[in-house]
Amino acid sequence: MSDAVDPTIPPSGTGCVECDAAGGWWFHLRRCTACGHVGCCDDSLARHAAAHWRATGHPVIRSFEPGEDWFWNYDTNDYADGPELAPPECHPEDQTVPGPHDRVPKDWMVQLQRRGD
Repeated sequence: MSDAVDPTIPPSGTGCVECDAAGGWWFHLRRCTACGHVGCCDDSLARHAAAHWRATGHPVIRSFEPGEDWFWNYDTNDYADGPELAPPECHPEDQTVPGPHDRVPKDWMVQLQRRGD
């Protein structure tokens, strides 16, 4: 797993890179441990963190949520251990979940339930 984790790389920002670019919103955020890419989780509509793994082959992510420090390995489909990563460890604590606040639709829960698997 050592090639999949570079603890010196900072996160790409405070929100999902692709959702921010498209003016969208996310449920929870995940950080790629190889390159710092921040993407939205599999419970989000767009699932950009998993798409990043499929596109790049970077299998290990870490939660980018306040108070969470778990790692996940997409290749093994299981939790993983990992080192302390370059700061910040999470999105700003005043950032809403889902977020960002000004782009979250009133019916966000319905949209997540309808997204289908």
